[in-house]
Parts: sequence; structure tokens; C-alpha cells
Amino acid sequence: MTEPLVDLTIAVHSATRPIARAVASVVDHTASDVRVNVVAHNIDPEIIRTNLGEYAQHPDVRLLELRDGIPSPAGPMNYGFAQSSAPYISVMGSDDELAPGAIDSWLAVAQRTGAEAVLARIQLDTGRTDPYPPVRNGRRTERLHPRKDRLAYRSAPLGLIDRRRFGDLRLTEGLASGEDLTYSLTVWYTAETLAYDLDGPAYVINADAGDRVTFAPRPVARDFAFLDELEALPWFAQALRADRLAIIVKLIRIHVFDAILARARTQADLDANRSDLLGLLKRFERLAPGVHKLLARTDRAVFTELASPHSTPESIALALDKRHVYRSIPTLLPQNPFRVLQRQAPFRTLFSGFRIMNGAR
Repeated sequence: MTEPLVDLTIAVHSATRPIARAVASVVDHTASDVRVNVVAHNIDPEIIRTNLGEYAQHPDVRLLELRDGIPSPAGPMNYGFAQSSAPYISVMGSDDELAPGAIDSWLAVAQRTGAEAVLARIQLDTGRTDPYPPVRNGRRTERLHPRKDRLAYRSAPLGLIDRRRFGDLRLTEGLASGEDLTYSLTVWYTAETLAYDLDGPAYVINADAGDRVTFAPRPVARDFAFLDELEALPWFAQALRADRLAIIVKLIRIHVFDAILARARTQADLDANRSDLLGLLKRFERLAPGVHKLLARTDRAVFTELASPHSTPESIALALDKRHVYRSIPTLLPQNPFRVLQRQAPFRTLFSGFRIMNGAR
């Protein structure tokens, strides 16, 4: 093939993943020159070659192998980045797919706007558009601002990344989770120009992988080990207080409550993890002083319940459930009602996401 415009990396670690479907969605429905790098990760590449079927011989498909013994997508994705030479790089999950013309649309946006990264529209397995990031007024697509457009809510770098600008950037290896967080945040907060292909063909999330495994909760420190790298990043250390608040409030809303839920299924788990969870909240407050003031009343009620030595899995679950009653005043308002229209407060964040998910323009 001629030198591609896009190098797209797909890591696959299991014989049951529908890798041929993922690859087909790219090579059969993209007019631009694209190379798909399928990285067989800790698995015999001949198994993946067989699963690729006719696409194993496709001139735009390259089968690579990485054996590192680490059950993390960071290694194979980084290997794919290192083997890339196209002006743009992209990533994709082995059980996901692209709507026809998605990459062509991303390239058109990049060429029109000069963006160093183009965020893809994500279609959830429900068929609706992912509300994250909740960009301004639910319709901002060009000249994005990382804080004003709440880009921290997009954790995965799905779409196009300019390799000439970010070719040396890597996902964080050695983490149990959150390997893509600092990568994405670095792109969003250091790129000169960003765009969002909100009206284009989607990156489609599928939920039919048959080999997902549910693990027992890990220690809190392991799940949030990405914070060590985040704190050490020069741009984060020098970031404005408002930028830090925007990042940390997202990490609390999207990651902390799931961490609490996973560790409050039994009284023994709750008692064993309570101190670490409360310590995590203190760390977030240290990183972005005043962040708790941006949280909804229902969010803070969860923390109050968590801090109580008399709390139970049932009382924690009830407090968490109340967070999802999105039309209730406690979910929409921070403790101080005069902060209701602050950009990172719950009302404006949820409203912008609601407009995206429901296609309001």
C-alpha cells in the first residue's frame, strides 16, 4: 500500500473477540488510505490470523505480535503507536466498530480546522450518542477549549491524533486501570487546536464481547495509581486552578462513585476500604482545593454516608441511587445554590450532555 494517512491500532488478546468485524468496518468503509495494525497481545498470532479470515491478507491490514505478559491494553497500543508512520494515529477496541466513512469524516475535519486531535462521536450500545464530553451548549465542534468544553470527560483518545505532534506520547503501562487517562488529558490540555466530529459517522461501542471477567475490587491505591503520573506532569503542575478543578471534579464524578460501589457490596468490604476511599477524597481536595463545592448535594451525601461508621452497604447503595435521579434538585444543585450556573457545576454539565445525547443542535 502507499504510505497511509492514518495508522489505526487494534489490540486483541482473546480468540473470542470479533476482530474481523472491527477490521472490516475500517477497510471496507474508508476511502482514505488507512493501515490497520492488529496487535496480537499475549496470544498466538496465528489464532488471530485465522479469526481475521480474508482480512488477514488485506493489503491495508498488518498483523503484529507483542508478548509482555501484562494484562493491560497499554502495551499493545503503545507498540502500535511505535510501529506507526502515518500523519495521524487512531485506536479502536477489538469488539467495537466504525460507522461507514468515520475516518474520512475525521480527516476532513482535521484538514478543515487544522486540529491536532479530532474527537469522534461515540455511539453507545443503546444506539444513543455518548453525552461525554459535555461540550458547551451541547453543540461546540471547533476550536474546543479543554476546560470550557469539559474535555476531561472523554477519557479514551478515540478519533484522530496528529502523530507529528503527539507521536512520542504513550499510554501509561503498569496500571491496573486508567492507562489512557493521562494520555488523553495531555492531548486535550496541550494541543493548540481541537475539534469534535459531533455530526459525523460514529465510533460504535458494542457490548457483545463474551469473555469479560469480573474481578474482585483491587486496593483503592491501585485503581487510582494514575494520579501519581498526573501530579508529575509539568503541564498539570503549572495548570490554572480552574483547569485543575475541571479535571478533578470529573475524576470524582466518573471514577470515585464506581469505586465506592465496588467496595461497598458487603459490610466487610466497606469497613476495609472506608479509610482509603476517604483518603482519596482528601487527596483530590489537595489537588484542586474547593472541588467539593462543585459537587451536587447528592454527591456529597454519598461521602457523608461513607464517612459514617454506622453506614451499611444498603445505606451506601441508597445514597448512590439518589445521584441518578437527574431531575431532582439535590442532583442538579451544589450545596451553595449561587454556584448553580458555574460551568463545572452539575446543572450545566448535565444539561450540555443531555443535549448531545438527544441530538439537540
